[in-house]
Amino acid sequence: MTASFRPGVFADGVRFVADNPALIGEKTVEHLVLSGAAIGVALVLAIPLGVVLGHLHRGSFLAINVGNVGRALPSLAVIAIGVALLGIGFANVLVALVVLAVPPMLTNAYVAVDEADPDAVEAARAMGMSPRQVLARVELPLAAPLLFAGIRTACVYVVATATIAAIAGGGGLGDVIVNQASYRLEGVVGAALCVSALALAVDLLFAALQRAVTPAGMRASVPALEPEVSRARAAV
Repeated sequence: MTASFRPGVFADGVRFVADNPALIGEKTVEHLVLSGAAIGVALVLAIPLGVVLGHLHRGSFLAINVGNVGRALPSLAVIAIGVALLGIGFANVLVALVVLAVPPMLTNAYVAVDEADPDAVEAARAMGMSPRQVLARVELPLAAPLLFAGIRTACVYVVATATIAAIAGGGGLGDVIVNQASYRLEGVVGAALCVSALALAVDLLFAALQRAVTPAGMRASVPALEPEVSRARAAV
């Protein structure tokens, strides 16, 4: 216990990273490949469904409750269940991370499009735009800030949680964190610092993307996930 609180433990972790660049580089690449694959699958599953449901103003029960169920399922439990179906390895952990990433993406995509300014939507329809044009030229630009907020939240969740891949043979920086016998405390701390840095970098990257896709007149505030979800739940 005392070792975890001794002075210089973070310096030892940084030194471990500096002394083992090949190991940290390899595990970081594995971590990013797993995280990127999970985020990509979640994007394909969640964003189109959320956008379509929001455009049709239907399926709020589905969107919100899928989000609730996804948050209620512990990733470790999903991995444990997946062992029986997929065995130990990359695919098992990928499924668990997709389950983690889909709820914020789906919920935000639905709420963002569903709550697009109705006056702007009606004006577009009055101008003779087709439903597809209304979605592409009006609803999606208005929904972009909140939609990207959901993607940003999901990405940080996945990068931070991908460390659990180590318990199911998925690789990544979690291999170092869970193997204290081999890498000792400084290795655990060093890998944990790398995961924290990756999560922060991903958050900053998607914050910049979120700002870039937000129309200039809407940049006064950057939307977050929870306030919008709370209003959606109240509406349901």
